[in-house]
Amino acid sequence: MSSSDIFIGEIIGTAVLILLGGGVVAAVVLKRSKAQNAGWLAITFGWGFAVLTAVYMTGTLSGAHLNPAVTVGIAIKDGDWSNVPVYFAGQLLGAMVGAALVWIAYYGQFQAHLTDREIVGDPAEKAIEGPHDEAKSHAGPVLGVFSTGPEIRSVWQNLATEIIGTVVLVLAVLTQGLNDSGKGLGTLGALITALVVVGIGLSLGGPTGYAINPARDLGPRIVHALLPLPNKGGSDWGYAWIPVAGPLIGGALAAGIYNIAFA
Repeated sequence: MSSSDIFIGEIIGTAVLILLGGGVVAAVVLKRSKAQNAGWLAITFGWGFAVLTAVYMTGTLSGAHLNPAVTVGIAIKDGDWSNVPVYFAGQLLGAMVGAALVWIAYYGQFQAHLTDREIVGDPAEKAIEGPHDEAKSHAGPVLGVFSTGPEIRSVWQNLATEIIGTVVLVLAVLTQGLNDSGKGLGTLGALITALVVVGIGLSLGGPTGYAINPARDLGPRIVHALLPLPNKGGSDWGYAWIPVAGPLIGGALAAGIYNIAFA
């Protein structure tokens, strides 16, 4: 596959992944959504179906990595890093496109949610607090639609959770999910990977929201910071390195385990 195929495929696939994955979170948490309060099961299965759809859509074009941690794992397994920058660029750009599409699809719900005083409080009081209010640097009321955040802020635990979840994901991809060329996900691998993502969400998603994908978290977080959302609060940049570093470490560890135990 050519570099242009990889770049285009990863943009499309990651955009679809975020559109459907971020979309289910928006559906569950935002005011005036028909699916509001549908719960964690809806979110975990929604993300699983998002993976399934995106991989089937772009697997033949780019191999459907859709995740820098998967790209790192495959690169370490094969010892071939030549296309890694192309994959990374397509994934980050695609994640940003997908997040913007979620905002468009749920524009009215975002406006309703972020102008509800039960959610954001009294705007007059916010003005009195000033720009140095501590909350400004932390997660805003709709940041969870775009990116992840911990329930308990503990750097070592949050990082470990992301590493562990990503090891499970990437090891499953490397052992069960690759196509005949070994460069991306195959047809059966798409289904296996989607079910693994559901399992990770159900079992390991509680502490941090299971980013397990640096592009999935960083791209939408950037979009959250840029969008003209009223009363959106902070983008929690102090936490943002954890869902990037954790999955990259996890992907590398999974490849190491694969090369030692399975290759």
